[in-house]
Amino acid sequence: MGTMVLLVWACSGVKDSLKTSAISDQKIQDSIKYNLLIDDIGFDQWYRFNFTPANDHTNDYYRTLNDIAVVTWNDYYNMGRYKLIIDSYIYYQPNIDYGIELNRKLFWYFKYIQDQYEIPLLLSSPDFI
Repeated sequence: MGTMVLLVWACSGVKDSLKTSAISDQKIQDSIKYNLLIDDIGFDQWYRFNFTPANDHTNDYYRTLNDIAVVTWNDYYNMGRYKLIIDSYIYYQPNIDYGIELNRKLFWYFKYIQDQYEIPLLLSSPDFI
């Protein structure tokens, strides 16, 4: 249904020529560029409706929950569960700071998948969602 890709480039002069529904960029150390590409036609509209600065969090918050959700996502992918939704492996490394923009968008994509398809990816405690 939707595809998500985390891309890494090793030169700072790379221009993104792909058109997708959601792209977040972060330059780290002036030489690495991270992109999150989400190809899910419903996500952008859902994100604009659900995300507000009032419910924004810190980068560390997003990183912590993304670590959990990525492990769960990849487990589902490896087991072949939810094949129509979870159709790619996520190469997310917890020791890398991808930046708040990418981490925020990734978190909200996991939230979208959880809310729209009832696939448990994030902790269910209200303190975390």
